[in-house]
Amino acid sequence: MTIQHSTKPSIGQRWEAYRPTKTALFWACIVSIIATMVVGFGWGGWVTGASSRSAAEASGKTSYSELATAICVDRFNLAPDAEARRAELGAITGNTQMRTFVEAGGWAMMPGQTTTDRTVATDCATALKV
Repeated sequence: MTIQHSTKPSIGQRWEAYRPTKTALFWACIVSIIATMVVGFGWGGWVTGASSRSAAEASGKTSYSELATAICVDRFNLAPDAEARRAELGAITGNTQMRTFVEAGGWAMMPGQTTTDRTVATDCATALKV
């Protein structure tokens, strides 16, 4: 039996012998950068500064509105005449009239403010109506 030796170098030998040019290294870096950006922004959840700012702004407005609505509902429920006011609110059908009712009662005015926020008053009236 004769053993045949392959003259083809192994992968390890080819790896050892490989000497890339500067041009090949440059393009490999460029392709790596582009691939990293595509994967990061596409699937990795990376965002730009502008979109993160707008998302943070929207989140802040939403959380303020939710907190202010909860405070408004709590103030309404703690009022001495809450049951009578709830019956009055239940008789009102329009959203604008409900908002005006809550604004007139002063429950939607947050501490340190001189005016009520319409969104908070509307959300508060909706929460109280349920």
